[in-house]
Amino acid sequence: MAVNASSFPTWLSGFFAVRKITLWGAADLRQFATPKDESGQGFPFALAFAVPMNPRIMVTIQKGPNRAYADEYARVNRQIDEVSGALAAAVTSQGFRSLSLAASNRTDRLNIAGDFPHKTAATRAGLGWVGRHCQLITRPFGSWVRLGTVFTDLELPCGPSIERNFCGRCRRCVDACPAKALQGAAWHPGVPREEIVDVRACDRWKKEHYVQYHNGHNCGICSAVCPYGLNVLKKASAGKRNTHPNHFF
Repeated sequence: MAVNASSFPTWLSGFFAVRKITLWGAADLRQFATPKDESGQGFPFALAFAVPMNPRIMVTIQKGPNRAYADEYARVNRQIDEVSGALAAAVTSQGFRSLSLAASNRTDRLNIAGDFPHKTAATRAGLGWVGRHCQLITRPFGSWVRLGTVFTDLELPCGPSIERNFCGRCRRCVDACPAKALQGAAWHPGVPREEIVDVRACDRWKKEHYVQYHNGHNCGICSAVCPYGLNVLKKASAGKRNTHPNHFF
């Protein structure tokens, strides 16, 4: 996490610790339009967290998704939704407003988007940056993660937000994309999504070639070839990180 756990309320740090979630933080979203609660009010802050995917599965999809990846994708999404719901309830019990964001829910089918980008909350919370594959890249897990977000009016120490990318000249994801959907642009806060990825080309390819996996919502090739993820697997294989038996960290 970007901010030391001791800076947060004990109940909040304990919430994540008991669930073995190590990468989390708070984001200042006061300059963004967030989803609204039942009273029509938005939220000034969010808690963002990341749950790692199994690296031994991720490395197997460099040429395309498989059933193991589809199952892992669904499992981690369920875990995130469960954690987000529990976190929202915990925040509410402390006397603050909260709203959880589904791990994966396309609510805007025309623009191929959800209610709010998880990546925006995550970068503002300091969890990582966005790569040329339009995925969040983290130091501990690379881009082999799924993200959770809970909006709140609970004021917390935020960030520091990530304001640049650390991909250098690497274009492995761009070159690996079978849909040629990745534009090659380097991310920075505020860059339009269209400059990084052609979401319609990506979506079309998945539906044409991988419909057997969650109705064409899975691919993962661009993430699988990312060096930051491959380095995580290398460390795991060397036995340097083995604290979570389900994820080999």
